[in-house]
Amino acid sequence: MKCMKLLAGAAVAAGIVAGCGPSKPVLHVYTWSDYIDPDVIAKFAEANDCEVVVDTFDSNEAMYAKLQAGSTGYDIIMPSSYQIPLMVKNDMLKKLDHTLIPNVAKNFDKSFGSCILDPTFTYSAPYMVTYTGIAYRKDKVGSAPVDSWHVYETAALKGRMSLLADMRETIGAALRCLGYSLNTESPKEIDEAVELVLKWKANIAKFDNEQYKTAVDGGEWFVGHGYSSDITQVMCDNKDVGFSLPKEGFSISFDEMVIAADAPNPELAHKFINFLYDPENAKPNMESVLAPMPVAPALAALDESMKKILVIDQETLANGEMLKDLSDKPEVRDLYIKAWDRIKGGK
Repeated sequence: MKCMKLLAGAAVAAGIVAGCGPSKPVLHVYTWSDYIDPDVIAKFAEANDCEVVVDTFDSNEAMYAKLQAGSTGYDIIMPSSYQIPLMVKNDMLKKLDHTLIPNVAKNFDKSFGSCILDPTFTYSAPYMVTYTGIAYRKDKVGSAPVDSWHVYETAALKGRMSLLADMRETIGAALRCLGYSLNTESPKEIDEAVELVLKWKANIAKFDNEQYKTAVDGGEWFVGHGYSSDITQVMCDNKDVGFSLPKEGFSISFDEMVIAADAPNPELAHKFINFLYDPENAKPNMESVLAPMPVAPALAALDESMKKILVIDQETLANGEMLKDLSDKPEVRDLYIKAWDRIKGGK
């Protein structure tokens, strides 16, 4: 198994620069951490005689807030699907020119169609799909129910667990645990979810989007709420780490590639999207990041052991639910924002 070549902290903080030369064009990418194979980035930079600088964010909300506050200069951004309509509504994105990205239409795997919120790809091209579940240390959790969200009620694990610092993901986990949709519009159901998360909060070390990978890996934490791609990277090197998709249900999220409305290099951004949809680049990218890209020829070219890691069966997939956009329902989105504020401020 080929494991993710994890990036040094300093490199992530400063961005990745490949193919240097001060007079060369620069592609600025804003994405999640450890989410593009550095070798694939270097290959693109060399092929296009450019530099690539990668900055990272740890939640859709943090990314959106930074852009809303006036941060500019990005070409490619990789938000989750549900965040994109709000960005479109606020004129933050450029429509894709499909004549410049022929590989998308040619190679997109239609079996992922049910996970796509915008099948027309007007503003976005799907990048990778992730499933949100529970990472755990097999040698530390004992008889705790690691196949269920109820694991967060295990007193013996108090102070050794984490939940995502992500409004929709964490409230969504509680909603599914209660038997509700993670896209519910019911104030009563959201209130019930708040009470459950507050119960869980009493047992966790912290809300966290980044540290859980290394904390569960190193045994500092025994349970971590997180993304399948992150945990698969850790499991690659540590046989004591496991990952479950809770039996009550879990979230499915596509992260997508969009081009900023004020992108300095939109043509280069289109080339990057098209490049990543080339099977010769998508395959090593998937093997490195350890998450599936909807590039049919690349998925077909994976060896069987890698397919077992990246592709889940249809029965399991049916227990997942896509996070949906709420930007056209401000009253509902406001319910979630107020609920998250109560969670963060409560005990």
